[in-house]
Amino acid sequence: MLRITLLFLVAHVALAQVSNQDLLNPPPENWLTYGGSYDSQRHTKLDEITPGNVKNLQAAWIFPITSTNRLQTVPLVVDGVMYVSAPNEVYALDARSGREIWQYRRANGLNRGPNRGVAVFGNLVYVGTPDAYLVALDARTGTVAWETQIAKTSDGYFSPGAPFVADGKVIAGVGGGDNGLNGWLDAYDAETGKLIWRWYTIPRPGEPGNETWAGDSWKTGGGGTWLSGSYDPELGLIYWGLGNPAPDFDGDIRKGDNLYTESVVALDLKTGKLKWHFQFTPHDVHDWDSVEIPILVDAQFNGRMRKVMAHADRNGFYYVLDRETGEFLHGTPFIDQLNWATGLTPEGRPIRVPGVEPTLTGNFVCPSTSGATNWMSPAYNPVTGLFYLAAKEGCGVSFKGRQEFRPGGFDFKATGYIESPEEPWQMYVRALDLTTGERKWEYMQVNAKSYGAGLISTASGLIFGGDDQGTFAALDARTGAPLWHFETNYRISASPISYAVNGHQYVAVAAGVNIIAFRLPDTN
Repeated sequence: MLRITLLFLVAHVALAQVSNQDLLNPPPENWLTYGGSYDSQRHTKLDEITPGNVKNLQAAWIFPITSTNRLQTVPLVVDGVMYVSAPNEVYALDARSGREIWQYRRANGLNRGPNRGVAVFGNLVYVGTPDAYLVALDARTGTVAWETQIAKTSDGYFSPGAPFVADGKVIAGVGGGDNGLNGWLDAYDAETGKLIWRWYTIPRPGEPGNETWAGDSWKTGGGGTWLSGSYDPELGLIYWGLGNPAPDFDGDIRKGDNLYTESVVALDLKTGKLKWHFQFTPHDVHDWDSVEIPILVDAQFNGRMRKVMAHADRNGFYYVLDRETGEFLHGTPFIDQLNWATGLTPEGRPIRVPGVEPTLTGNFVCPSTSGATNWMSPAYNPVTGLFYLAAKEGCGVSFKGRQEFRPGGFDFKATGYIESPEEPWQMYVRALDLTTGERKWEYMQVNAKSYGAGLISTASGLIFGGDDQGTFAALDARTGAPLWHFETNYRISASPISYAVNGHQYVAVAAGVNIIAFRLPDTN
């Protein structure tokens, strides 16, 4: 009888549906999108865990996924059910206990790239795969409802980013830009998987922007769409950051600005038509993908309310744009070690320092190719008015060569980079004023030298994040003071979330091969 009751409860929990209204106004107990909400602020309204009691936070459960050595997934939670992913795998878990409800495994023999998460809508869970399919699973059972091919894996494409659902459409992108494979964004019907529109990141002959590519270099221009995006339902626009041009380090064969690589684009959700674009690093030769998640905020700027977008780019500059028009409003460095540009023009173009580019013998550049930040998501707290991000100080030595494009997913970087031997890299959590980019505080992640976790902000005034040493920590959102930490003993390469079940707030993060959920202990 007990077994029947437990199975009934699990089945009941797994019947949860996600509506358009849920996505437009997410219930605080759920985490329904990669960025937590359409504006990607990664701010939870839950406040049970506070600066005063966070010292009591404990690990509630751990769920291992041992098919990969470094998870990058951002879990989603729908009414007590957590959905997590790895390459070719999706799991539904009881979010209270970590107990497995179902699992899906795709047998394709490929393990190309990471998997950064799923999307949910209605009774379906959507995931991209290493063989470049978009798969829709029944949220109750894990069985395949439909699948559609995004790209040919024989060409070298894969789909590592978390899909994005808005207004009944599933938006999915592709990876492979470093192989000289041109990217695109697709919109699919969420119920059937039918393709609605496709927008190519590299303009073709006769299209605006193709003139920014010398000769036929556009054919192997890159411009991957390997992360996720944001959405403004009032404007009907989705915002997506785009990857680097190819070959990465040899710009001689692709002279020009190389649109729309290293840009954020605003697309009409209904049609896929480009409304506007802003390019952060024209003619990039440092592999500074601009895929970092854009945060959308309605805020006062120069005395009037504006719909703004905040973006911390891998090139080391923090940008504020008008998200209705793409107008550049403000930009400033968010790192100290920056030698490739002296600033930005009134239009937002970088003012380059001559000679700071890859060479045959190697050239010193700050930030390094790994960037001043990367896929780890920033956060925004509407109470403090601060933008929080994981920032890396460090330089590199970049090399270029000459390389011929080969079809089939082969490397097309034309060499690469090494860490500067003069000074090791160092990771920080930094808080910036939303509209000015002024640094308000920073927290140095001790011994952390490379990419770690993204961040989450809470209504009670906390910032949670992790590092490459496996430390998961809580900071005071106003001061940056460390208040709590937990040693996972695994490198953390994903962004945390927060959710609630039965009135109790949880914080969860992928650390190494484990999904770990934390909560406060019960009180008598």
